[in-house]
Amino acid sequence: MPTAYTPGLQVTEHTVIRKVRRLPLKGEVLVRDGQRVTADAVVARALLPGIITTVKAAEGLNLSPSELSQHLKKHEGDSVEAGEVLAETRGFLGMFGAKLIAPVCGTIEYISPVTGTLGLREAPTPLDLTAYIAGVVEEVLPEEGVTLVAEGALVQGIFGVGGERRGALKTVATGPDAPLDDALLTPACAGCVLLGGATANVTHIRRAIEVGAVGLIVGAVSDAVLRAYLGYDIGVAITGHEDVALTLILTEGFGQLAMAARTFQLLDSLQGREASINGATQIRAGVIRPEIIVPERLATQSDHPATRESELLVGCRVRLIREPYFGRFATVIAMPAELRQIETEAMVRVAEVRLEDDATTAMVPRANVEIIQE
Repeated sequence: MPTAYTPGLQVTEHTVIRKVRRLPLKGEVLVRDGQRVTADAVVARALLPGIITTVKAAEGLNLSPSELSQHLKKHEGDSVEAGEVLAETRGFLGMFGAKLIAPVCGTIEYISPVTGTLGLREAPTPLDLTAYIAGVVEEVLPEEGVTLVAEGALVQGIFGVGGERRGALKTVATGPDAPLDDALLTPACAGCVLLGGATANVTHIRRAIEVGAVGLIVGAVSDAVLRAYLGYDIGVAITGHEDVALTLILTEGFGQLAMAARTFQLLDSLQGREASINGATQIRAGVIRPEIIVPERLATQSDHPATRESELLVGCRVRLIREPYFGRFATVIAMPAELRQIETEAMVRVAEVRLEDDATTAMVPRANVEIIQE
C-alpha cells in the first residue's frame, strides 16, 4: 500500500523538544555542551556593527579634499567622543579659524582624500540570544548558537502573530467553546500567557495588553479583528516579527471556531506553569507553526529525538484542513490504495475518516488532513 506523510499538528502533554538557537551573525557562544540553562539564560552573544555617520570634513572647513589631511587631529582607527575636535584650521594671524567637531561617539573608519569626507562608526550594539526554553545544551554551534533539548508539553497552532515571549499560563475562559471572559482580565494577568477559549475581539485584546499580559491563545478570531489589532492586512509571508505588545496564537483558524477540547484541557491543566510561546507562522514551503511550550523537566542528551514526520495510517487521529470539514477532528478508518476523483475532477489518494462529533464518515484527500501527534 502507498504511504503518505503529513505534517503533524502536535498537541501533546509530553514530548522531547529540540530548538536550534542561532545568532543572525557570527558571535560568541557562552555555554558548553551538557550545560543546563533556564529559559532566560543568554546562550550566545553577537555585536551588531554600529551605524556610520558621514562627516563632510573638507566642506565644513572650507578646504579642498587634498588639503584635509594636513589639518586632521585624528586618524583612521582613532576613537573619538562627541564634541571632540577632529580637525582645525587657523586663519590669518590665528583668527577666523574653523573647527570640525565630532557629532557622535565612535571610531574613524575611513578618511576619503577624494571626497573630503570621513566616516564615524558608532559603538557596536550587543545582541543577546536567550535559550527561550529551559533545557540542556545538546550541541554547541561554534560562533553561531546552540541546539537545546527539553521535555514537556507542546501545542502547535494554526496561525499567530508576534514573536517569542514567556509567562505563566492563566485561563481566562470558562471552556473551549466559550469566548474570552472580560471580567477575568485583571491586573493579576500581568506577565501571563492567557488561555482564552473560543475567540476574542479587539476590546479583549486591547484590555489584555492594558493589564500587562504577554500572550493570548484562542481558538479563532475573524480577519477583521486581526486587521484591527495589527493596523494593516497581513500578507502571506512569515509572521512573528510584528511590532505588537502581545503575541496572539490561534489554535483552530479564522472565524467562529471553538478551541479543540483536548487542547483547552491540556493548557488549562498547566495553569500556573511558565510557557514559552512564539506566534511565528509560515504556510508555504518550510512550514512554521506557532507554538506553546511548557517544559516539564530538563532532558539529557540520551533522550530520543522528537518525531519530525508521521506516517498517515489507519487509526491516526487527524484534523481536516479544508472545507467542507475545515477544523473538524476525525479518525482514519481506511486508506484506499486506488486513486479517487474529487470535486475538482483531479485524481488523488484519499483517506476514509470518521468524524468525531457526529460519527459520520467521509472520503477526503490525504493532502487535506494533518496528523494530531499525541
